Amino acid sequence: MKLMFRLPPFYLLLFCATQALGVTIDSVPGFNSDGVIQTELEKTVSLVCQRDSGSEPQADEELVWLRNGALVSLKEGNKEVRSSVCVTPVLYADNGANFTCHLSKNVTFSASIILDVTYPPQISGSEEVTVEEESDLLLQCDIEANPPVANTSWTLNGEELDLAAGGFTVTNDGFKIHLLVNKVEKSLHEGTYECSAYSNKYGQHTKTFHVTLTEKTMKFPLMPIIAGLVVVFLTLLLAFASRWKKIAKCCKKISK
Repeated sequence: MKLMFRLPPFYLLLFCATQALGVTIDSVPGFNSDGVIQTELEKTVSLVCQRDSGSEPQADEELVWLRNGALVSLKEGNKEVRSSVCVTPVLYADNGANFTCHLSKNVTFSASIILDVTYPPQISGSEEVTVEEESDLLLQCDIEANPPVANTSWTLNGEELDLAAGGFTVTNDGFKIHLLVNKVEKSLHEGTYECSAYSNKYGQHTKTFHVTLTEKTMKFPLMPIIAGLVVVFLTLLLAFASRWKKIAKCCKKISK
């Protein structure tokens, strides 16, 4: 599949003369009619840019690659009639990346493609969570995916959460889902939680949280206690210093 540069109407008169200076892009995998290549994480995308057949390169004319507007470094010998770029392995950061190829002396003639990197939500495994009674419980799952997940859900001990009865608050910003409970109670909130996200492309993904509640412990404010001890010590020290002369005189009389 090739992506051809198309000239606007006011260039039509020049097209026959400059057509040889156009460029095309070939790719593996191929792209759709919108110039979008769909791929997945850890895959490889190969791009090849070349002049239109029959073109006569100008002196020092080279092919230039840009990624999101930034110059791509090319080795010597990979800039002339044909130029290749390989994206491997495909990463999250490559999603939406725009690759453009143009002639170094005529940027008007160019071709572009966009990477559409698909990936599932990163939800899996299990986690042990311990929290004291009457404290707050916060659980979260990463649901970012491409395409976005279709729906999400939470369960407790295999049953759908009763948000009102358990005092649960669920938030979803499209990247993470959070489950919050203020002042947990052992009878209501201890157990096995599961967050699930369903993707039309990748199916359902689930993460498990084993939540254990412990008895509330008395917490003493350490810093105020230390500050109080320091004040008491300084007070006694000052009191002792102020009475030192009297104590010394008393000791002399006794010794006589």
